[in-house]
Amino acid sequence: MTAEQRPTLIEIRNLTKRFGSFTAVDNVSFTVAKGEVLGFLGPNGAGKSTTMRMLAGFMIPTAGTASILGHDVRTNAVAARRALGFLPEGAPTYPEMSVAGFLKFCAKIRGYSGSELSDRVAHAIGLTGLQGVRLQPVETLSKGFKRRVGLAQALLHDPPVLVLDEPTDGLDPNQKHEVRALIQQMAPNKAIVISTHILEEVDAVCTRAIVIANGRIVADATPAELEQRHPSGKLDDVFRLLTLPQRDAA
Repeated sequence: MTAEQRPTLIEIRNLTKRFGSFTAVDNVSFTVAKGEVLGFLGPNGAGKSTTMRMLAGFMIPTAGTASILGHDVRTNAVAARRALGFLPEGAPTYPEMSVAGFLKFCAKIRGYSGSELSDRVAHAIGLTGLQGVRLQPVETLSKGFKRRVGLAQALLHDPPVLVLDEPTDGLDPNQKHEVRALIQQMAPNKAIVISTHILEEVDAVCTRAIVIANGRIVADATPAELEQRHPSGKLDDVFRLLTLPQRDAA
């Protein structure tokens, strides 16, 4: 199946979010097809997390629409969220719960019970390498392990769409490698959006990258195409060129 034939699983049209007189996201539009891993890049405050929250239905847009598998995240929120696995920035948990207890709680909310619930939890724990800490309270875990717990809850229901906000934040190099390998493993059967400012993440796992600055899309291309936009061929130089005023980007 060619890229043109892959079904579109995420569609964002003219998405805008204003906070008073400040425009955080300004008329953003893009689609993501099955099999794509989209790196959503930008400096701090560019509008990345705000866009992800609107896509996930956690924040109401000022204007524009977002849909998952054709379900508008506002007017058909339940159907959209069933198809979505979302790892927000600073993913909230219940710190006094054990890892396994928290994931069982999340699975029950998703409607699972009995052996299917146990199988879903065990599979998510296995995918994210949490076996060794599954009985520990979440509050006792390192930042990296807490991040993996957040990723595990996003994967519980094997959703066709994943939206991951800084998925490797706090992970050591070995853990980052494991999570990136997992993303590559899942990629053919899903549409995955990774919001990040870590450029090595884009080179490692993304098939496409969107760069956002001041709430607007300033580039949408493959990582290789982006690298050609600067004589050095380095993504960090391209990033600076696209997101800083010209006097600062040199």
